[in-house]
Amino acid sequence: MKRILQIITVFCIVAAFNFASAQEKSKIVFENLEHDFGPFQEADGVQTTTFKFTNKGAVPLVLSNVRASCGCTTPKYTKEPVAPDATGEIQVSYNPKNRPGSFNKTITVSSNAENSNVVLRIKGTVAQREKTLAELYPRQIGALRVKSNSLSFAKLKQNSVETKELELINDTDKPVAVDFRTVPGHMKVTVEPKSIPAKGKGKLVVTYDAKAAKTFGFASHRIYLSLDGSKDYKSSVGVTATIEEDFSHLTAEQLKNAAVVSFAEKSFDFGEMKQGDKKEHTFMLTNDGKSDLLIRRVRTSCGCTAVAPSTKIIAAGETAPIKVTFDSRGKRGRQSKSITVITNDPKTPTSTLRISSNVVTVPTES
Repeated sequence: MKRILQIITVFCIVAAFNFASAQEKSKIVFENLEHDFGPFQEADGVQTTTFKFTNKGAVPLVLSNVRASCGCTTPKYTKEPVAPDATGEIQVSYNPKNRPGSFNKTITVSSNAENSNVVLRIKGTVAQREKTLAELYPRQIGALRVKSNSLSFAKLKQNSVETKELELINDTDKPVAVDFRTVPGHMKVTVEPKSIPAKGKGKLVVTYDAKAAKTFGFASHRIYLSLDGSKDYKSSVGVTATIEEDFSHLTAEQLKNAAVVSFAEKSFDFGEMKQGDKKEHTFMLTNDGKSDLLIRRVRTSCGCTAVAPSTKIIAAGETAPIKVTFDSRGKRGRQSKSITVITNDPKTPTSTLRISSNVVTVPTES
């Protein structure tokens, strides 16, 4: 009996010692949990502060991870174990480049301490620096700078005429004379002034005549400029527009009796095909309306896709095939192409067909 009591006593002492040891942990205590940089200029560059801490626990403190909530915030921290009552630090830097305005970021500190996750915070307000001319006008057309080297007219009704301007900046020490090599026939293009002074501004004025373009749907063109008499084609401005038929003049009766587009299917998957093979599929287009359906335009998203409508006029109640050929030469992997069909259906003037396939390469015999 005495022997049993001795064993129980030893067991209790060991258990008590282990329990006490298990309770011994490090404890991380920061002098401050937040730092306010206040207002500063973006041009001041990276701002840095240091969060100091003390290990108030009974065992060494080890920081396992320090992660910031944003890539603009970079923390550096003490990697070695911090003994009880010793100190360490976490240095936090904030990069304000291209980040004007107020910020409020967090840094999560993970360790073996009893308070294993502590969140630090930095905040401040960045005053935007004055942007350079190159930043304000990032694109170049020869010696001139522009915000964009393209003009988009977005959606235009078929009989509309619209004008847009493009600001031209001469950042050189000499005037630049602006003329034109080629201009699409449905556009009127001028430059004011014709000679843009050194360190001066001018503007390109483009007037787009949608009716004269004689097309429907998306249209893309280029205006080629001649700068100081240059004859190369490097200086140009892209012009895009989406031209839509104008149905606003139709009466209620005309709309009731208009053509109506109806496709039996709008997508088709060729499945797996060998690279270099060609495959065809025919989409069937029916006119469910009471007037002739006119196919205004058919446009593909890729030169690898050819489209051949059997006719451009489909009588009421009739169906016509639209044959699509996909050429997989030079393609590999999953392919998805679109075909845009534009008609005189006032409710659905634009229909999109899709073809897809998985193109596989066949190894050549050596």
